[in-house]
Amino acid sequence: MTYCVAMRLDTGLLFASDSRTNAGVDHIATFRKMHVFEQPGKRLIVLLSAGNLATTQSVVSLLRQRLDDDAVNLHNVATLYDAAALVGNTVKEVVARYASEGTLGQGVDFGANFIVGGQIRGETTRLFQVYPQGNFIETCEDTPYFQIGESKYGKPIIDRVVRSDTPLPEAAKCTLISFDSTIRSNLSVGLPIDMLLYGADTFVPAAPHRIDGDDPYFNKLRRGWGEGLRRVFAKLPDADWFE
Repeated sequence: MTYCVAMRLDTGLLFASDSRTNAGVDHIATFRKMHVFEQPGKRLIVLLSAGNLATTQSVVSLLRQRLDDDAVNLHNVATLYDAAALVGNTVKEVVARYASEGTLGQGVDFGANFIVGGQIRGETTRLFQVYPQGNFIETCEDTPYFQIGESKYGKPIIDRVVRSDTPLPEAAKCTLISFDSTIRSNLSVGLPIDMLLYGADTFVPAAPHRIDGDDPYFNKLRRGWGEGLRRVFAKLPDADWFE
């Protein structure tokens, strides 16, 4: 499984993904789930992927392979909406190929989810979630973030903290706590974490940061969060009806 988070905030975009994949307790591997397509000064498009690894890798490989084609690709789409539609169509193409090969219906789920976000010069930052069926939705002011994969463990902290006007550094801190909560509760999500912060309208080269088990800030953050939770919990009153 996996856990990915992306946020569209007033000041920019945040993308984060874990890197663990598994097909059972004795078959665990590390794969990047953050994929960057950029033309410095012109556009930045970031994909986060979750779901069947064969499907997600095929989709990303096709998107990269077609960058030099005259047909529509991620380097010439006019808008982020068109980029999300292209990713959705590519997902459907890959799954349809598996169906034609007769590999579907054998107890394997070939579904895949993607988050597609970034900025193309001439429009604002945008963020979409693409479903396995190829359709997609876009963030709004009331819902400025998306999660894919094992979302339930890390969702409560994001819901309590993140709004569209949350500064990027604060959102990054909240996201890492969300990952810590997920990693503690689900063995299918694990380090390292890839995180990318992008300031709106900057069009600077993308610089994802990798956070592993030795990262001093992440370890300080997870210790402080755990200790803080215990202190707050200890101060909460017991129910007056409980004997």
